[in-house]
Amino acid sequence: MRINRAVAASVASVMALGLAACSSSSSSSGSPSSTPTTSTSSTGTTSTTPSPAAGASGVLKVGMPNQQQTENFNPFLGSSAGASLGFRAMIYEPLMMSNPIAPADKPKPWLATDATWSADYKSVVFTIRDGVKWSDGQDMTAADVVYTFGILKSTPGINTNSLPFDTITAAGNKVTVTFTAPQFVNQTKVITTVIVPEHQWKVEATAGADKYEDKKPIGTGPYTLTSFTPQTITLDVRTDGYWQPLPHIAKLLYTSYSDNNALTTALANGECDWAFAFIATIDKVYTSKDPANNKIFFPPNLGAHGLWLNTTKAPFNDKILRQAMNMVINRDQIFKIGESGYFYPAVTNITGIPTPAGEPFIADEFKGQNVTVDVAGATKLLTDAGYTLAGGVLKDKSGTPVTITLTDPAGWSDYQTDLEIIKAGLKTIGIAATINKANQDAWFKAIDTGDFQGAMHWTNGGATPYDMYENIMNKAAMKPLGKTGSAGNYGRFDSPEATAAIAAYANASDETTRTAALATIEKVFVDQMPVLITSASNVGAEYSTKHWVGWPDATNPWTAPQPTQQNAEEIVLKLTPAS
Repeated sequence: MRINRAVAASVASVMALGLAACSSSSSSSGSPSSTPTTSTSSTGTTSTTPSPAAGASGVLKVGMPNQQQTENFNPFLGSSAGASLGFRAMIYEPLMMSNPIAPADKPKPWLATDATWSADYKSVVFTIRDGVKWSDGQDMTAADVVYTFGILKSTPGINTNSLPFDTITAAGNKVTVTFTAPQFVNQTKVITTVIVPEHQWKVEATAGADKYEDKKPIGTGPYTLTSFTPQTITLDVRTDGYWQPLPHIAKLLYTSYSDNNALTTALANGECDWAFAFIATIDKVYTSKDPANNKIFFPPNLGAHGLWLNTTKAPFNDKILRQAMNMVINRDQIFKIGESGYFYPAVTNITGIPTPAGEPFIADEFKGQNVTVDVAGATKLLTDAGYTLAGGVLKDKSGTPVTITLTDPAGWSDYQTDLEIIKAGLKTIGIAATINKANQDAWFKAIDTGDFQGAMHWTNGGATPYDMYENIMNKAAMKPLGKTGSAGNYGRFDSPEATAAIAAYANASDETTRTAALATIEKVFVDQMPVLITSASNVGAEYSTKHWVGWPDATNPWTAPQPTQQNAEEIVLKLTPAS
């Protein structure tokens, strides 16, 4: 995952430290000193900054609004600093590189020069690239690939895609991975697996790959981590041994800001070059500050955002209540006010599928069925089902007033506004909502373990709506309440019909079968409303062309610009100095 989310600052000094750190260097500065330097992290770890590679110079400054980070760089953990800020993509590389805004495009060879699937999609053979070295100088081999897939197979906590591994073997530079079920829908997830070094992880990750903090990451990527504080992380370009031409950028400086507002200020002042954050009134506070250089590009993907409901907790285990709640959400206000009219476009089709991208996938019975605010209809639906509404208070069938706590991290300003709009809508049918502005770490844990009632959250995206629905409704992705390591289905929605249809889609050998399965999935979603989808997702960015050029944009959308995506490495490899 890969979202511009942040938390509010716990103290004012956090913001000051973040801003000071981001403004400490300039992209237009000359090459860093050729003499190695040392720095000490807040945890007391001293790190050495190597000399930059010949030809590399300057700094690219990347920002995210994710408050203080912990010293955890495990590339498989979405909660790690490397995932939160995006720099894991500069250290750890995938077997193949995909394009998030064109998932149907043929993936690019990366650590593997080829990936060949069997006709039934139950096995794939990778040809591992020769001549790749880890950043400590050791060779990357097929054994590292076997080891990586092996720890994914044996460690559910890092197998977040729930890939059903069977056998993993190597013969020379060929690695064959087999699965217990067809992986047509998971091809991209399999081939974009990042590879870790066996010689390090086998020795140091003895407590489990899901518990390993990886504080001294060794990767095949073009950069190495050289210093860490809770606000700023520095990466330096490798001096030798990288298998591709090295990037022009000598240093990457990642800063974690206290919230979207702090990051917006840094972007507008030129103190950060690249970010993914929601910015209210973006024209006024960002692009107009330097129209020639301050740019935005927010291409959509086939994922969504919405209000996830914990379907294990009464009364939200009642589909009638969920249907009624869906009918009083003002999606137009969420887009125009909460998302400032550019960030997450409204999704109005009853299936929750974003359009126009998803229009071909909508079943005939649901085409043109759009959700509009209908308080009268929602009220009738509830009262017909045994609810009572009197004095502005909705009571369930037992006579208990219906209340809900909506929770998201405090600094996620667009989500917070979205929740206020949802709260106002729910009030029209007598539901009293309370908004909990949570701490980010506590919120992620609550979502993971099912300790919530309602929360704005995102879904997976992919080439079809399958990934979105699988993320919402697949029982196989669901963990019991209180257990960590959820791969989706955070609302613990349990529908045998949906799970069977999701499996049927994944296992289908022809398009006719997939179409029929998707129609069933959509019907269950519409009838059950496990998530009240409000908005389409995007993989966008704010970026500056003042110091670095070559970014993807609307005129040349060669990849997604979001700095926390895996393909951010591609962008850094292609950027060149502006002058």
